[in-house]
Amino acid sequence: MRHSLLCLLLLMCTLSAFTQRRYNIDSTLRMDFEEYDPVSTLVVPEHPTSSAKFPFIDIHSHHWRMDEQDLDQLQKEMDQLNMGIVVNLSGRGGRALKAIMDNIEKHNTNRIAVFTNINIRSIDEPDWTENTVKQLEYDVSIGAKGLKIYKSQGMTNTDKNGDRIKINDPRLDPVWAKCGELGIPVIIHSADPKSFWDPHDEKNERWLELKLRPNRKRGPDNPAPWETIIAEQHDIFKKHPNTTFIAAHMGWYPNNLTKLGQLLDAMPNMYVEIGAVIAELGRQPRHARKFFEKYQDRVLFGKDSYKPNEYPTYFRVLETADEYFPYYKKYHAFWRMYGLDLPDDILKKLYYKNALKIVPGLDASLFPE
Repeated sequence: MRHSLLCLLLLMCTLSAFTQRRYNIDSTLRMDFEEYDPVSTLVVPEHPTSSAKFPFIDIHSHHWRMDEQDLDQLQKEMDQLNMGIVVNLSGRGGRALKAIMDNIEKHNTNRIAVFTNINIRSIDEPDWTENTVKQLEYDVSIGAKGLKIYKSQGMTNTDKNGDRIKINDPRLDPVWAKCGELGIPVIIHSADPKSFWDPHDEKNERWLELKLRPNRKRGPDNPAPWETIIAEQHDIFKKHPNTTFIAAHMGWYPNNLTKLGQLLDAMPNMYVEIGAVIAELGRQPRHARKFFEKYQDRVLFGKDSYKPNEYPTYFRVLETADEYFPYYKKYHAFWRMYGLDLPDDILKKLYYKNALKIVPGLDASLFPE
């Protein structure tokens, strides 16, 4: 038996060496998938775009230290991108928001808007609804332009019994109603890409991201099915038709624009923004362009993470007809993208007109007609 095993091992080694010689396989060139990043040899017209064609409003940005941030430096960066107004969704509310607004006033700028936030983890407290509504009224009185709901609110926040607080919990209804009464929009992030709930195998487009960021992987019911969390969001949209809602990240339907269009048709008070999903649009340029043509009044520009060097990819996808160019994060999109070449009238709506329409108090004089 021992002799047979040794013979088998010798045979396998011989076959391996033969295979490498036969097919000229150099073992030093072996690499993992995440290392493979070939430079395209395709020669086509290229139009890298460092600033937007028109001044734009970034409806989805986060600045965590805006109470002490050098806003003059921020505005210099905005100028280089042709960003007219940035909307900081991390206002936090109350005293924290007041400190931010004081810093904005100190810098005497009309180019920074702030949305407030609420705490739903204390929803079981007897005076929670009354106090939260009062906070909203106060926050708007000192300059808040809207309300941002984080994905943790509706996914990981729990009540005193340890149960997930659903974003359509009836105890939250007065909040949505108050936003409608105050005339401010609610931008809401529910769930994450559907692939995070799918099996982490060779068929999952987010395989590399989940390998590099394993904390993003969710089981079928962790904390609930993806479809359930998304439906809870849509439930409040339908229940509060007098309140304007912005579904962050195109409601996590950027890869199914037909379905997203059906949702927009069914809920006239629903808008979407394109933060962190430009790679999805760039791989379906013809279909995406048709979507923008049909729903040009319902889509806003958003970026999410504020990183100035990443904005040009958005401009290139939206404004040019370039072909086969890369996204800036391979683990988000290992595919290449193509430009939508949107016409000026649609670009203007996407970049600023739609935001001016639904966000109160923004300075329209910063933008062309």
